[in-house]
Amino acid sequence: MRISARADYAVRAALQLAASQDDGPLKAEAIAEAQDIPHKFLEGILNDMRRGGLVLSQRGGNGGYRLAKPARSISIADVIRVVDGPLVAVRGVRPPDLSYTGPAQALLPLWIALRANVREILDGVSLADVAASDLPADVAALTDAPDAWTNP
Repeated sequence: MRISARADYAVRAALQLAASQDDGPLKAEAIAEAQDIPHKFLEGILNDMRRGGLVLSQRGGNGGYRLAKPARSISIADVIRVVDGPLVAVRGVRPPDLSYTGPAQALLPLWIALRANVREILDGVSLADVAASDLPADVAALTDAPDAWTNP
């Protein structure tokens, strides 16, 4: 699975908004600077997040962006889906829409299992969890495996 730059930037922007939730709206420039995200790219991402119901925008001198609901109510998966679509796709197709024959037939349940695991993790972690550096225990435990931090 690959996380696109767009999804990474969207999650980072959402986390910046979550960390500032009580401070009022944040300007896109401030988010871009704080997270080292190209400003123009971020504007498009924030517009997608607004259309997806994750952020609200306010115009004017005191304007900017803020989360549309509490950070604990927005999962990391919610953010990724809004900017990139389905969490797991094979050749741009959702796994249930695929079919294989012969020795490749068992690929379909493998892709479905992969999607189920990705969903379990990303749907189970909220912006509030990450912003508070408090990942759910089952997710944090996955990082304890000796090979979790290495690239094969």
